[in-house]
Amino acid sequence: MTVYFTKDHEYIRVEGDVGTVGITDYAQGQLGDVVYVELPETGKALEKGGEAAVVESVKAASEVYAPVSGEVVEVNGELEGTPAMINEDPLGKGWFVKVKLSDTAQLDELMSEADYETYVKSIS
Repeated sequence: MTVYFTKDHEYIRVEGDVGTVGITDYAQGQLGDVVYVELPETGKALEKGGEAAVVESVKAASEVYAPVSGEVVEVNGELEGTPAMINEDPLGKGWFVKVKLSDTAQLDELMSEADYETYVKSIS
């Protein structure tokens, strides 16, 4: 299992040809208390860089972008009733969708955890 990151503060945790997508701890901290999540339908095709979900906090509404292209194979339905899971455990229980990757080469364009941590320090 490998985790990759985007400059928009999404992560994708890849196991085989399926990736679990969510937002990073940095992103949830910037958003503040998450109060609502809009998730896509299972079966929806996502394009890399396109909208994968919408998250609303007490501060703002924000799009969650797909780090890779693929088909949504599962959504985290628990978030609809308990969106605060994103604040409590963004890289664990607070995931948004699981995507069947259509092009694993797109992962090469993402950052490693160490590169992401360096990036966050550079913008903080």
